[in-house]
Amino acid sequence: MHHRLLLRRGAMPVPPPPQPRMPGVAGARLFASLPPPPPLQSRREVHVWYVCPDELNDRSQLDMYMELLSPSERKNALSMNGPRLQKDAMLSRALLRTTLSRYTDSKIDPRSFEFKKNKFGKPEILWRSDDSNMEWPLHFNISHTSSLIACGIAMDAPIGIDVEEKKRKTTKSILSLACRYFTPSEVDSLAKIADSDAQRKEFIKLWTLKEAYVKALGRGFSGAPFNKFSIQLKTNSRIQITKAPKACNDSDSGDYLSENWRFALAELNSSYYMAVCIEDNSRGLYFSFLNIGEVLKMAHCH
Repeated sequence: MHHRLLLRRGAMPVPPPPQPRMPGVAGARLFASLPPPPPLQSRREVHVWYVCPDELNDRSQLDMYMELLSPSERKNALSMNGPRLQKDAMLSRALLRTTLSRYTDSKIDPRSFEFKKNKFGKPEILWRSDDSNMEWPLHFNISHTSSLIACGIAMDAPIGIDVEEKKRKTTKSILSLACRYFTPSEVDSLAKIADSDAQRKEFIKLWTLKEAYVKALGRGFSGAPFNKFSIQLKTNSRIQITKAPKACNDSDSGDYLSENWRFALAELNSSYYMAVCIEDNSRGLYFSFLNIGEVLKMAHCH
């Protein structure tokens, strides 16, 4: 699967590094037993691992992934309506656990991670106060569609990611949705796009970027409504974010909003838009998008 960086704010893309060859093994190979990931050199790096559930159909392999989940995660996955949703829910947790483990040089077993949620529901790693593993200041975020699961990893900096299908259908018109959720300036910008398909794609890009931002803030849509801030996709491939003017009768001050965030917007396999947002005050930020399905295939071949 190929990716193409579309827009960025103070960001430079880094192509996925070549993966070292690994000796072949009998049976299924877990995400965690894959070659070590490229190291996160600094807070300026972000790695996004993604996988298409349809590419993973080996029953014994899927059973092994299920065993990595906590009892509550397993119960939640099995409560989903139908085998496809159950598989997706299981894989998202397995991808998270094994990816985190690989960024600790596999010193932490995937099954050992514990998680907590902040008051807005964003999941975080639960590091114990006496835990020697706190030397890994890892942050993560997960997003998925019906056909792709993504896990973003950053070091010592909040991160938010969102992925949306480019052909995502909407029940209402684009402008009516924009009027409901976006700022007036964003609505005006969309209204100027005459081609309906181009307008829809621009709407999805904005939605994806906004979703990544509020997830990086740790507040989500309910804690940081989309109409509180504007995102502009500049013609020079830059992304600009500004606080929207405060309405007179608005009790929400929006003090939690800030502009010291960096973005990347990528197109994956001509089918998805993926946005990444990370808090960072430095000039440059490096993004890598890595398809774990391709690494799995390579691990089986060598």
